[in-house]
Amino acid sequence: MEANTEQPVKLKTAQSIRRKKSYKQPWMLHFMVLPAAILVFIFSYIPMTGIIMAFKDYKPALGIVESPWVGLKHFRYMFENEYFMQIAWNTLFFACSKMIMNLIIPFIFALLLNEVRKMALKRTIQTLVYLPHFLSWVTLSGILIDMLAQTGIINQFISSVFGIKPIFFLGDGSWFRFTIIFSDVWKEFGFNTIIFLAALSGINPALYEAAEVDGATRWKQTMHITIPSLIPIAIVIATLALGNVLNANFDQVFNLYSPLVYQQGDIIDTFVYREGLLSGQFSFATAVSLIKSVISLILIVISYRLAYKFAGYRIF
Repeated sequence: MEANTEQPVKLKTAQSIRRKKSYKQPWMLHFMVLPAAILVFIFSYIPMTGIIMAFKDYKPALGIVESPWVGLKHFRYMFENEYFMQIAWNTLFFACSKMIMNLIIPFIFALLLNEVRKMALKRTIQTLVYLPHFLSWVTLSGILIDMLAQTGIINQFISSVFGIKPIFFLGDGSWFRFTIIFSDVWKEFGFNTIIFLAALSGINPALYEAAEVDGATRWKQTMHITIPSLIPIAIVIATLALGNVLNANFDQVFNLYSPLVYQQGDIIDTFVYREGLLSGQFSFATAVSLIKSVISLILIVISYRLAYKFAGYRIF
């Protein structure tokens, strides 16, 4: 009995010694990371002290420390505000729609592009669909505003071909939602396609050779080899995207929306921008942003757990 009780203690001691040695050995690598860690601490952690503004009635003349405490006043007002519920729904709608479309369309496009046998054509198509990813939303929004205006090229084409009146894409709420989702997919699906193509390149060619010997058609090979091989990476992309479900892309919406579509197009980030910087409601804007950050943190933890459980993916 004594030997049995001493053995776990010895194992724990040996493990702790090995762990300490593993931290001491790559000290050069830790030293190289130090500048980045200092920058993160200065620009990410020190500003977090401003969170206390969410619990105060912040007055710029008094400063954060001297401003009076109000407790959960701003949080209560936030959840009682009907417009906040509307922008929360808009944020979830945009984020979930983008997440689903940016998973399905690249998945299908990668399967189709993988069937192209001419490498020059395949690389050309791949480059063309990947190019919008490198453009900022400031640039793309200017292009979209010109193209989608009532006298733009899109409305001119619709009027000449179908004979219908011009569509107010950026001024009508329903069409604005469609425009936001479609433009985001157009910009980002090329990047996600690259991820799926990389996964396709890792499939063992022997599986296809064995399937051909057994008489499987190209369609059956796709259904029984290609798609099942892509499912794990699709699960990883989907689960990791859960952490951004409250991020509906501020840059895109801010550069495309207007007061005409606030009801259907306003999201949490643009609401925080207007309330905090334009209206001067710093404490209320901080409370809204804090709630969003807490929920996002919970979703990120859940998404990493799901990615590890269903696809064996983990960072640390």
